[in-house]
Amino acid sequence: MKQAIPIPTLHLFPKLNDLLVSLLRSLSPDDWNKPTLAKQWTVKDVAAHLLDTNMRSIASANGHEIAPDREIKSYRDLVDYLNDLNNTWVRAMRRVSPLQLTDLLKNTNRGYVDYYHSLDLFTPAKYSVAWAGEDLSLNWFHIARDYTEKWHHQQQIREAVGQTAPLMTRELFYPCIDTFMRGLPHTYRDTKADEGTVIYVNITGDAGGDWYLTKNADNWQLGKTQISQPAASISIDPDIAWRLFTKGVEQDFAIKKSTIKGNENFAAPLFDMVSVIALR
Repeated sequence: MKQAIPIPTLHLFPKLNDLLVSLLRSLSPDDWNKPTLAKQWTVKDVAAHLLDTNMRSIASANGHEIAPDREIKSYRDLVDYLNDLNNTWVRAMRRVSPLQLTDLLKNTNRGYVDYYHSLDLFTPAKYSVAWAGEDLSLNWFHIARDYTEKWHHQQQIREAVGQTAPLMTRELFYPCIDTFMRGLPHTYRDTKADEGTVIYVNITGDAGGDWYLTKNADNWQLGKTQISQPAASISIDPDIAWRLFTKGVEQDFAIKKSTIKGNENFAAPLFDMVSVIALR
């Protein structure tokens, strides 16, 4: 019997990639220079970063790895290193045209997906999902994490040009938010509570879902079944949720736009969660 993949995403990459290429081919010259939620990056810069994801994965498939140019002793060190790596690529890609960039994305999408298809999904990945607090992750989780990267960066482009609807479907959004929620136990690791305390998180609408975070003797555990009355309940709109967990919206704004019931102290850590390699 084949082992069930907790969050299947690999089958979604071709559709997500095709949507991106179609979107980029439709953009005007002005669209490419529009600012995005990715701080100092324009639409073109975010597209270049997505190409970097493809290129690095294909290089890895070819056995090519670049050792960090510094010691990585902490999560902050990792964030700083990756930010420098990403910005170096993005700056260099400003030399190429939007047409070249789009063609490069289209031509590397297949190799990127083929590489992930070659992996055993239940063996350790080369890179752990650090924002979930893991020192070692299985390949299925690493791939799901990469899916969220592809999803949210494309959505940043779409937000900038006013075309967000295609990604806000149950098929494409739910696997992304389900993966993001894997960061909840790590986010709540220092939150004190009695054993058995439950925190309920609801992402509203047809594309959303329900998650229950339960305090065990030693840690918090994430599930999708209610086992007791929640001490706190948080409901968030999907469009706010993806922005919140990728640092695309201010916490205070997200809190005002959300519905919180019960103990607000148990709700507060949720709004600190970052499900990308970044610091809040």
